[in-house]
Amino acid sequence: MKTILKVLFAILLLIVGGIIALAIYVRNYGFSASASPSWIEKVMARNARRIVTPAGAKALKNPHAPTEAGRIEALTNFVEHCAICHGNDGRGNTKIGSNLFPKVPDMTGSGTQQLTDGELFYIITNGVRFTGMPAWGNEESPESTWALVGLIRRLPLLTPEELREMQKMAEGDESKKETSVEK
Repeated sequence: MKTILKVLFAILLLIVGGIIALAIYVRNYGFSASASPSWIEKVMARNARRIVTPAGAKALKNPHAPTEAGRIEALTNFVEHCAICHGNDGRGNTKIGSNLFPKVPDMTGSGTQQLTDGELFYIITNGVRFTGMPAWGNEESPESTWALVGLIRRLPLLTPEELREMQKMAEGDESKKETSVEK
């Protein structure tokens, strides 16, 4: 019994010590998104989406075959909702994307491309807390979201023509915003 109490006391001391260390760290360095994150913050952020995605969602497969209409819808959707942070090419090299913490992932890289279709669908639909990723589930139909998953798979292979098409869409979207502001 005394051994159990000693172990529990040691665990309690470790927890209290960890809380004190965290408080000192926060007091000295703050939680600024502009500061370079520590290695522990990077590990936690990298693993957060794996932890929060339910196993059932991970197993989902994209039920829709790619179509030209789906491709155009996904390009439009991506330009209107995603490109502001992720960029038209999905690499995250935008003013907003490069200034978020955790940083916006390079959607053409292995970190995103290795996610299952179900994980991508879940992230788009539900967002990720404590990041800049909003939940789009109330805004988009499941079919639109699956088309977006298909586009994310194609981001590393986008042609220069598709990138130009997206740029024209983005420019058209900006002129619509300016027109509605002027009214």
